[in-house]
Amino acid sequence: MPKENKQRGRRGEGKRKREPNANEEPVGKRLDVGGISFVGDTTDSFVPPPFTEEADGRPFYGLLAEEEQEYFRRADELLELNDFPSDEDRSLFLANVFKEAEGKELKIANSQSCSRLMERLILLSTAEQKKTLFQKFSGQFLHLIQHRFASHCCETLFIHSAPIVTQELTEDEPAPSGEVYVSMENSFLYTLNELEGQIGFLLNDRFASHALRVLLVVLSGKPLAKSSTKTLLQSRKKENITTPGFKSSAEELSLEARAVPSSFQDAVNKFISDTSAILDETSIPVLSCHQTANPALQLLLELELTRPTKAKDLAPEASGSILKKLLPDNIETEGSASAAFVSGLIYESIGSRLLETLVTYAPGKLFKQIYRSTFKDRIGALARNEIATYVVIKVLERVSREDLEEAATSIIPQIPSLVERNRTTILKTLLERTSARRAEKSTAAITTAIAEAYGGDPATLLLKMTNTTKTAPEAESAEKAEPRQDLTALHGSLLAQSMLAIPGLPATLIQDSLLRLDLPTLLHLACTTTTSHILQAALIPTDPSSPSNPGSANNAPFRRKLVNIFLADPTSIITLATSKSGSHALDAFWDGTQGLMMLKERICSILAGSMTELRDDWVGRVVLRNWMVELFVRRKVDWIAKVKEGEGGKTVAVAAKEEEGEATDTKKPFPAKTGKGPAKKAGDGKSAIQLAREKFAAGKSKGEMKVVRGKGTGANAGMIKSR
Repeated sequence: MPKENKQRGRRGEGKRKREPNANEEPVGKRLDVGGISFVGDTTDSFVPPPFTEEADGRPFYGLLAEEEQEYFRRADELLELNDFPSDEDRSLFLANVFKEAEGKELKIANSQSCSRLMERLILLSTAEQKKTLFQKFSGQFLHLIQHRFASHCCETLFIHSAPIVTQELTEDEPAPSGEVYVSMENSFLYTLNELEGQIGFLLNDRFASHALRVLLVVLSGKPLAKSSTKTLLQSRKKENITTPGFKSSAEELSLEARAVPSSFQDAVNKFISDTSAILDETSIPVLSCHQTANPALQLLLELELTRPTKAKDLAPEASGSILKKLLPDNIETEGSASAAFVSGLIYESIGSRLLETLVTYAPGKLFKQIYRSTFKDRIGALARNEIATYVVIKVLERVSREDLEEAATSIIPQIPSLVERNRTTILKTLLERTSARRAEKSTAAITTAIAEAYGGDPATLLLKMTNTTKTAPEAESAEKAEPRQDLTALHGSLLAQSMLAIPGLPATLIQDSLLRLDLPTLLHLACTTTTSHILQAALIPTDPSSPSNPGSANNAPFRRKLVNIFLADPTSIITLATSKSGSHALDAFWDGTQGLMMLKERICSILAGSMTELRDDWVGRVVLRNWMVELFVRRKVDWIAKVKEGEGGKTVAVAAKEEEGEATDTKKPFPAKTGKGPAKKAGDGKSAIQLAREKFAAGKSKGEMKVVRGKGTGANAGMIKSR
């Protein structure tokens, strides 16, 4: 029989004595909490006491039974599919789920398998149901926002309750009734009272920090759905819980800035003051470079610098100011604490984000001091650094024209190394800013340096810029999933699109490169997701007379040449029409042939010749609808009228939708012909049949009898009378 493996002798005894906690009594596998032993309590009849304390001090709200978990999981799946026969059935199902979840809200929010259902219920709930949920969570928010799953439920509740606050500001208070009315504003204020005095450790808590940022955005009235706000609110790994086909009216308010009560602004100011109180010489460097606390600090600094208060409150000398704690003295003084703080953040991967916020929202006087002391003399060297280049981009967006020209002079010698390392974002920003500041000489010098960095040959410029090696699309590529996006191609594509939007030498450089490419290479660019946007940007018509695009030349000759390259082989049009990415480029041909009716008709004729093939492909059906090929085949005159109307300012998608809408309204496959000559002018765009009906109704009301000569046939030949 095998023996137990023991360590014998004095050495083993000495080792055991040196181990930590050697004198403590051994602890069993199950804890004896509050004198209650859980070792034998494994039967179904045992229910743990509600709101007991876990080992880490957090309350335990209990567990859902297996039947309840299965029911809620099934309900979540059904709501996600949203496959209900009617809206009434879905409303009835939702009512049953809410009824079943009553009294179990805390258990569901803390459940790994059912917390998604709670988020989905919040999305589908009414204002009163959200207020009820606030009451259920009341007193437990401090623990819920620190929980891995419940924190997501709190974030969803905060975000989708924010528009209700704005709605209640504009609505009248309800008539007094027997029930106590609690506004959504008070619900948020009660939540803030629970978190008061806990800001210090919530800033760097793994889960609570996200909920805290959401709460700050709600209180400030900032847009909730903008990408710039989302990056501060949630991580890239956050699962986006949605319900297909459902959109509440409250969600529409999340796309723009919201009106908030004055109490919310007071709460934001208190947040800023409390955070400023905990910042000292030791905590500032730690929090600034902390992965979780840094985004919250960014948001607080942005809110402080953009809050609608008097100018004296925005000064660094203001009491309770985060800016005063970050920059306690004059930054232009050599060896000052402020200069050391800014210099230490430039090369820090996390801390540089805080510096970007400071540079973006700092008052003009302070920004000039930061620029002169830190960036002006070494902006070329900073542009080469992988991390500091993003701070330089924010600086370039604010400097004056003179400083921008000096910065361009310092950065131009670094362009070859920037291109070699694929750091073209700063080049894109530099071109856009010099163009916006009307620094034509700097724009031309930067463009020339970029062309030389890519070899100087227009025939290969775009291929090197987008890291394109293939010259033709593979036959099986449409069936296979696209490979992972190439960052080199992405950055190169963005640079090319930016240059196409800048009139003069930058746009001409990319246009010449496109015209030097052969058809297979252009097809490959058009059928690739990343590079397809280059062709779409190149085909946008330019208007020299437009005040928004001064100095631009008419690019109609370039568009004609580019489209003719594709028309040299009609099969290339069909290839584009059946490609997911190429179809977008083909739709751009509609605007690209503005004023070039002959080319537009040729493309539509090619599509009409392959209607059977395109109808079998879902991408092809979209192309047929956008180009209105059905109308082109049956009633070309109406198609030409639609084209002329579209060239008056409507895109292909708008024209196609209007054509489809008219066909639905009239219950006919095609819209009626528009009036011609004087009738069209008098009718203000009305169709001929509408004008005839109005004329007939007017004559009938006067009781007139008119004789109209017509070319009738048979018994109708001669005179045709109308009443």
